Amino acid sequence: MTTLSPDILTALEGQGIELPSWAFGNSGTRFRVFTTPGTPRDPFEKIADAAQVNAYTKLAPSVALHIPWDKVDDYAGLRRHAEDLGVSLGTINSNTFQDEDYKFGALTHHDDRIRQKAIDHHFECIDIMGATGSRDLKIWLAEGSNYPGQADIRARQDRLQDSLQKIYDRLSDEQRLVLEYKFFEPAFYHTDVPDWGTSYAQVVSLGDKAMVCLDTGHHAPGTNIEFIVMQLLRLGKLGSFDFNSRFYADDDLIVGAADPFQLFRIIFEVVRGGGLNNPDVAFMLDQCHNVEDKIPGQIRSVLNVQEMTARALLVDRDALAAAQQANDVLGANAVFMDAFYTDVRPALAEWRESRGLAADPMAAYAASGYQQQIAADRVGGTQAGWGA
Repeated sequence: MTTLSPDILTALEGQGIELPSWAFGNSGTRFRVFTTPGTPRDPFEKIADAAQVNAYTKLAPSVALHIPWDKVDDYAGLRRHAEDLGVSLGTINSNTFQDEDYKFGALTHHDDRIRQKAIDHHFECIDIMGATGSRDLKIWLAEGSNYPGQADIRARQDRLQDSLQKIYDRLSDEQRLVLEYKFFEPAFYHTDVPDWGTSYAQVVSLGDKAMVCLDTGHHAPGTNIEFIVMQLLRLGKLGSFDFNSRFYADDDLIVGAADPFQLFRIIFEVVRGGGLNNPDVAFMLDQCHNVEDKIPGQIRSVLNVQEMTARALLVDRDALAAAQQANDVLGANAVFMDAFYTDVRPALAEWRESRGLAADPMAAYAASGYQQQIAADRVGGTQAGWGA
């Protein structure tokens, strides 16, 4: 069995992966949102489910909220509820893609009234951050156009910059803005923030508290995502990850499900670039569990990240550097592949047991009866989901 060194175990012990509250609600496709017995009906129940993931893995110490999906009357009370369950409230995610006014844009809209409405929504999110103790405001924009000539794409960038500056200026010294990008959908001709370069260009002009969020599913097929990770770390502008997996587009599948080698390569660059256990680089999941149960889906996700982190830490960096310097192409690749193909699962299981955790968190959760309990108890009310 592969042995993980004390240094690797120390690095793994410091790892934390933020869970998205919306992963515990109902989701689906543009054709159908499916229901599941036991789905949370409010943010308090979402956090209770997220706490289960942390209880079995010690990998998920915080929960991201989505506004307005997670609006409550008492955010201080929601914060206490989370802390009582052993987790904290993390990133606040804004939403400018489910309001009729935003059909043709929000922060980029040519109508000053609509644009101010979108800015005010982000002001509200910043107020919520103050109540929840959250550091990051994450902005993803579903804005763009479908046809050539439909919109003035340069003017939209100017309006976006102005809107973001107003939002940025409202942040406290301890708060950050992270701007996500996505190369298409729901706008198909042009998207206002389609790639890391556009996001970088926008945030770098705002100031030191503005960063880029990299969603692993938001790239064109064949994109070398680990190169982008390297570049943003090199530039000091990688603020956060949204981890998920894709086969075709923004599939929001369990991270590592489609291409575990890609996840390994990404995390290797995170390790090499000083992003692992760096408080300025937040690890978060952004996934939808359409056909699988939500809690075990999130458990599997954080375990996949942990496993690929352990493998990335096994790369013999000295041997790799020597092979690279010698232009030993196959030798360098072999160093890389040896680490990727190492089965670290038995060592991780043993390590979990040494920390008082179950060797197999998936099996332990399944045996706990929690899934059956919430299915029996959460009857009535409206299940949370997209738009809820």
